[in-house]
Amino acid sequence: MQASQTTAEQHPHGQRDRGRHPEARSSTVLTRQGRLEGVTAAGVTTYQGIPYAAPPVGQLRWRPPAAPPTWASTRTAAEPGPACAQPEVADSAEDCLYLNVTTPVDGTDRAAPRPVVVWLHGGAFSSGSGDQYDATRMARQGDVTVVTVNSRLGALGFFAHPDLPDSGAFGLQDQQAALRWVRDNAAAFGGDAGNVTLMGESSGGASVCAQLTSPAAAGLFHRAVIQSGSCLQNWPRNTLAPGDPAATYFAHQDKLAAKGRGALGCHSLECLRAKPVKDVLSLNGRFHQPAYGTSVLPRSPTSALAAGDIHRVPVLQGNTRDEHRLFAALFTLDGPMTAADYRRLLTETYGPQRAARIARAYPPGATPALAWAEVGTDRSWVCPTLAADQLMARHVPVYSYEFADRHPPAPDLRPDFPLGAYHSAELPYLFGMGDLRLDDGQSALSRRMIAAWTTFARTGTPGDDWPPFPHTQQLNRNKFSGVDAAAEHRCAFWSQ
Repeated sequence: MQASQTTAEQHPHGQRDRGRHPEARSSTVLTRQGRLEGVTAAGVTTYQGIPYAAPPVGQLRWRPPAAPPTWASTRTAAEPGPACAQPEVADSAEDCLYLNVTTPVDGTDRAAPRPVVVWLHGGAFSSGSGDQYDATRMARQGDVTVVTVNSRLGALGFFAHPDLPDSGAFGLQDQQAALRWVRDNAAAFGGDAGNVTLMGESSGGASVCAQLTSPAAAGLFHRAVIQSGSCLQNWPRNTLAPGDPAATYFAHQDKLAAKGRGALGCHSLECLRAKPVKDVLSLNGRFHQPAYGTSVLPRSPTSALAAGDIHRVPVLQGNTRDEHRLFAALFTLDGPMTAADYRRLLTETYGPQRAARIARAYPPGATPALAWAEVGTDRSWVCPTLAADQLMARHVPVYSYEFADRHPPAPDLRPDFPLGAYHSAELPYLFGMGDLRLDDGQSALSRRMIAAWTTFARTGTPGDDWPPFPHTQQLNRNKFSGVDAAAEHRCAFWSQ
């Protein structure tokens, strides 16, 4: 997803919470690197700021993640590590390859290890961090061990250069290093290394999809949850923001490497590796896509899906009902969108003939920005996801969902613009998210969603009453029920 989405995606995530519960007590566990001291409170034990790879700094900048450090004494794991370097986040850093583990407090007679959920955050491959997501509710209610991960972002994660022939996917390699750490250490936290669910949202979901097609990820996870991050999602020009070019999640390594030649006025890797982080971050707008044509992604994930070249694991995948309203709201920050603005955007984006057809199917109505959002939701988010479901369902069990609570906790972008079930609206129902709080009805939906997600992590199906694709389960406060998502989002129209 384009770097221009970063601001929009930061709003729902809230602020990182580094506070300690007033009734917390310490707990220790022995990992392969050494002993960790975490914090037990609210029915879970949390171990934060665990290094899963060596700091990717100096000569390790733009190299695959190296082995993590070890220690002889007990390491305190009560605070998260820094977020990976990103603009406008003061405490972010290049030394950022840390993860956090949240696990329920064991009963006295626990017999079996619990499923492990590994969470990859969203943020347009350019922002965010794992510790923005409080996994207490999911771990405690679902009886799962949850691991939230930081991986390199922007130009530090996806830079490519002719002198780095296998470059452009360092962030994905970090995720694989985190999964290897989980494989090696899950048992120490009561987790089952043989039952790992890789789960992510937005660019984190696209990362999960990429790992489904990566030969190097084989055997590292056993189920996949992709939230608003299908490999096939794509955005025509103007869709994400006025004037933005067309966008896809992935790009060929040759294309990215050509952008890296002469970057920051450097003609050698030594020069580039000596540049301060703030200078490298200025390249984020050019390097925010994982590269394929590499050992990590030998082929485009979109073509891998089409060929059925994916790991044979069950998949839970879906969208929010009103994905694009979050982005359409940004079009209105300087004033409402008029019907003339809407028709101009359609013409510039799709050409006059197709624009006329789209305008007939999606008339501007009283709020043209909502029509623009509906076009974006159907064309760029939901219909590509359903197409990906169809491709994967030829080879693996696929379960489809649509999050449809149109009154979720929401960021204050424009009070007069109804965000509905906007992009990322489902996240506060699965995780604690800063200051986004749930009312009683939302909490009930949260419990049902966590039950479905963690049942999927445990068994490979979200429940006996949730049929596989082509069924889509719509998630509302009062009930879960089937919906014809392809008809609701006019996918037959867009396939023409």
